[in-house]
Amino acid sequence: MSADFDLTAAEWVRSSYSDANGGQCVEFSRTFAQTHDVVPVRDSKNPHGPELIVSTDGWSLFVTALIRGAFAAA
Repeated sequence: MSADFDLTAAEWVRSSYSDANGGQCVEFSRTFAQTHDVVPVRDSKNPHGPELIVSTDGWSLFVTALIRGAFAAA
């Protein structure tokens, strides 16, 4: 996706799959899914770093794959 989004007002939610000990911390913003049809994703350990912008359809497919166990643990 090539559009630029102002994410300063984004409300970030930490994924329930994130490690409470500081590892694998993924955050996403539901608010943009509701208003812009995209889901911003970022590393919560680097909140001022880059964000990945995913379409809501792509995000839904990704979450479904996670739930089904499509990705092996490293």
